[in-house]
Amino acid sequence: MSNTVSESATLEYNGKKIVLPVVTGTEGEQAIDISSLRKSTGLVTLDPGFVNTASCYSKITYIDGENGVLRYRGYPIEELVEHGIFIDTAYLLVNGELPNDSQHREFSRLLNECSLIHEDMRHFFDSFPRGSHPMHILSTMINAMAAFYPDVDLKSLDEDINQSCARVISIVRTLAAFAYKRSIGEPIVYPRHDLSYCANFLNMMFDSPVRPYQIRPEAVRLLNVLFIIHADHEQNCSTSAVRTIGSAQVNLYATISAGISALSGPLHGGANQSVIEMLKMIHEDGDVNKFLKMAKEKDNPFRLMGFGHRVYKTYDPRAAIAKRECENYLKLIKYQDPLLDIAHRVEEAALTDSYFVDRHLYPNVDFYTGILYRAMGIPENMLTVMFAIARLPGWVAHWREMIGSSTKLVRPRQVYTGQECRHLEEDYRKVK
Repeated sequence: MSNTVSESATLEYNGKKIVLPVVTGTEGEQAIDISSLRKSTGLVTLDPGFVNTASCYSKITYIDGENGVLRYRGYPIEELVEHGIFIDTAYLLVNGELPNDSQHREFSRLLNECSLIHEDMRHFFDSFPRGSHPMHILSTMINAMAAFYPDVDLKSLDEDINQSCARVISIVRTLAAFAYKRSIGEPIVYPRHDLSYCANFLNMMFDSPVRPYQIRPEAVRLLNVLFIIHADHEQNCSTSAVRTIGSAQVNLYATISAGISALSGPLHGGANQSVIEMLKMIHEDGDVNKFLKMAKEKDNPFRLMGFGHRVYKTYDPRAAIAKRECENYLKLIKYQDPLLDIAHRVEEAALTDSYFVDRHLYPNVDFYTGILYRAMGIPENMLTVMFAIARLPGWVAHWREMIGSSTKLVRPRQVYTGQECRHLEEDYRKVK
């Protein structure tokens, strides 16, 4: 049974014993509930980076980092990829169960109807400087949606929440494609009612009045796979940001905007772009071992991007899927990317080097996905945007779960290390 108090832990402090309950999750993971610690002892816990702190209960995603397990609502990621339909995975994350045929059709209809942006929002794109990063544009545009659509917060009706959840999941791809077209000076392409979620996005990205885009089923299938493996990943930085901002009962759009901003960082969603930049640098130099040596030097700023993960202590299951898809897709379309060869050489060298193996530094999801997106024609500055589009259902699911519980306003404690109490009058005399 989930969320059960199975036993207790005893903390001894200042001659007093405090009994703290130990809760057990569905998969047997255990946590000490310290919610009464400060009241009982005056103590708080200190955990920089929250590496050992569970911030909430959640029924959405389960990760076993030691064994390389990832499940959405109980379903292994490998099986969801085999199923291969991103919007069904999105529905699963948001609603808790896979859709039946009628629910699938209704959700598809809702996504289609919500794919258009308000026409007045189109003018916003003209205000961004040329060369603006698409992630910054996307975050701003999502936040602006609150001015065009009713706020969706804790007090909203369920129908409003359902509509707005579908709207933000659908419209993010339209905004992303519009931002890309704006950056290259081409006319925007509107979504089509006769195309699926992923096919629509590819068409909006690449169709042109002078060069009609041919939608390839292989590319559509691959994009579904890539979106599925990125759809959620438990309490990562951006999801934690969504839950933190949302705990203040902020509307859905502003909350999602915060998640996009968190994802834009190079240590989070921006890592896939950093991997491509690194592989290009290694390819130009040609000496793989040189860069692995640099990565092992303590004072060298070079880092082996796409390796290691806060949670996984073995091969990231999403990386295994991405590697397989990368090899198969490039072979299928007869596309030879020298960066794939470099990636293979880097992985082989790293996984036979005790420095990386002993530190559990295995390829993560970012290592091969950038190469796949390159093969599909996605430019490098859009790689993090692709991550954001895929992660929308996860963020929405966590937001819905949070507002449906008795979540308190997130307000961590701190350990103050600044100046002791001092007085202005004394200090003014000193400086004079």
